[in-house]
This record gives sequence, C-alpha cells and structure tokens, in this order.
Amino acid sequence: MTRSSEIHQIHHPALAEGRWQTLSLMEQLGNVGSEVDRALRAHQNGRVERFEHALDRALELFDLTANDPRWSGHRRREVLRAREQFCRVFFDDGVEAGLADYLSKYFLQFAVAARTR
Repeated sequence: MTRSSEIHQIHHPALAEGRWQTLSLMEQLGNVGSEVDRALRAHQNGRVERFEHALDRALELFDLTANDPRWSGHRRREVLRAREQFCRVFFDDGVEAGLADYLSKYFLQFAVAARTR
C-alpha cells in the first residue's frame, strides 16, 4: 500500500481535470466498478502490486465521484458508503462473507445501465 509519506499520484489526470464531471452518475459508478473488480481479483489472486495500484485507482474514482458537485445528499452518501464497504473488504477483519461478491454485483448494475442508456 502507498505510504502516507509518498506523494499521491493522480492515476486519471484527464478525469481529475474535469472530464469526470461530464459523465453521468451511472457512468461514473460503472467505471468505479471496473477498478473495484480489478482490486478484488488482484487481492484474491495475491497479486500485491496489481492490488495496490487498482486500490489507488478505485479510491481516486470514488473520491472524484463523491466530490462531483452534482451529487449531494443521498447520492453522495451512497457513494461514500460504497467506498467504505469497499475498504472494509481489505482492512476489516470482521468483514461479512460475500461482501466482495456483493460489491461486484452492485457496481455491475451501474455499468450495464450506463451502456443501455
């Protein structure tokens, strides 16, 4: 995992510069879900470096989504709750069995909905 003394690297510079705000909430969460799945798979397969990079990218996209001024109130709370649950998979010893699978299915719905729009 990245150490707090390291400089935070922006993994999605074009998105961080404003392109992210051109996407719908469904598109944003579908993209978050892609990184979530990458992190989950890498973690399950013991691919430490891949996991760390996917984790960083997923958290960056969660943060970009939560900071999008269009999403406030319940939408922002939902994004932050999903981020919290994602982090629990890796950092909470008492995490419920099946949470990783639940998150994959949760985010897949957004990706499918964004494609069918």
